[in-house]
Amino acid sequence: MKRLLIANRGEIAVRIIRAANDLGIETVAVVSEADRSAAHALLADQVVPIGPAPATKSYLVADAILAAAKETGADAVHPGYGFLSERASFAAAVADAGLTFVGPEASVIEQMGDKVRARQVAQAAGVPTVPGTPGGVSDVAEAVAAAGEIGYPIMLKAAAGGGGRGIRVVANEAELKVAFPQASGEAASAFGDGRMYLERFVRAARHVEVQVLGDGSETVHVFERECSLQRRRQKVVEEAPSPGIDERIRAGMTAAAVRLCKEVGYRSAGTCEFLVDDDTGEFFFIEMNTRIQVEHPVTELITGIDLVAEQLRIAAGEPLRYRQSDVTKRGHAVEFRVCAEDPERNFLPGPGKIGDVRLPGGPWVRTDTWLAPGSQVPPFYDSLVAKVIVWGEDRATALRRAKRALSELVVEGVPTTTTLLIELLGQQWFADGAFTTGTLEEWLTQRAEAGA
Repeated sequence: MKRLLIANRGEIAVRIIRAANDLGIETVAVVSEADRSAAHALLADQVVPIGPAPATKSYLVADAILAAAKETGADAVHPGYGFLSERASFAAAVADAGLTFVGPEASVIEQMGDKVRARQVAQAAGVPTVPGTPGGVSDVAEAVAAAGEIGYPIMLKAAAGGGGRGIRVVANEAELKVAFPQASGEAASAFGDGRMYLERFVRAARHVEVQVLGDGSETVHVFERECSLQRRRQKVVEEAPSPGIDERIRAGMTAAAVRLCKEVGYRSAGTCEFLVDDDTGEFFFIEMNTRIQVEHPVTELITGIDLVAEQLRIAAGEPLRYRQSDVTKRGHAVEFRVCAEDPERNFLPGPGKIGDVRLPGGPWVRTDTWLAPGSQVPPFYDSLVAKVIVWGEDRATALRRAKRALSELVVEGVPTTTTLLIELLGQQWFADGAFTTGTLEEWLTQRAEAGA
């Protein structure tokens, strides 16, 4: 691998460029018209404009990205996360063009990106799954019949995609009849497939995911991340290790993730996501993300493994450099997603020109961002502008350091969620690690009512 094209933007494009540079690999950035002066364009060795600002006319146009790779002589493509990262057709097109796709083979993406098929693979590997439909459901009548067998409450999920799109929780048949057409329509719009998957809704659940690395023959886990603090199904704070599971659950869950990856001959970095019943300690596989995750830095901080660099090495044909016994963890890491949104105005996005920027520093503080004075937050993309990640020898130390680091962060010109994250750090339930997937939204609701 000599020259890598990064088919993405924002902080993940910057992150990948830095990892490539560390390995002596040249980089090519693709940019929309809105990103011509963005950080990833300034850092890359070559820059190729690929179209207007909306992602559908630039970052999601596979032909434009492949043309940029050909024009610049790139021999590999890293998709980052989001955009085309989990589209099997894009991975296949990259391979057909004679280039290296930094990720698993198209057939594996197709297999594991479809929730129904991924669930079948999990069951074949002896990995527990939440009781649900054996396949995708296409209409309301079929959904009502299936829900009657599974039992309410039910969670509706898009069979063909992730990222929270199409997800609904329904308590009874009447709600299901209303929600199904809405969720199916949203899924069809986002993924081109309106089939829905139904599964039992676990009320007191933690969302815990296992990081894996595989080279097609060998697989290791790189421990787990706690991702339960979510708003509208989007993760807000992540940490590693999970404060809510014990060693028995950790051992069972990580072993299950490795079995699952070996079942499909997984190659690259990936994440197996699980629900953990906080009452019983049971865990259930829910889906696999066949890409690097936004929250990968917390794993890097507790293990010392550069996951993006390992992705590149594996894609270049190197065997996995780690045996399971080589992967150890130390201390605790927490990541806070800072978004250009106004929490006091129902998280209204706040695009605009950035004024002054002061990033936190000091020992064991890392900030992944593209922010710089004078840069622009475009209105066309995800509102994530920075990730503040801290490490401590234990969780209490990490949380104290997080409060200090977030207090140092200054971003002028646009609203951000920084002060809300600092307020979150003051909550006793957060300090105690006593939360599930519904806790953050419940707190936000109480906070809004108290301020009304």
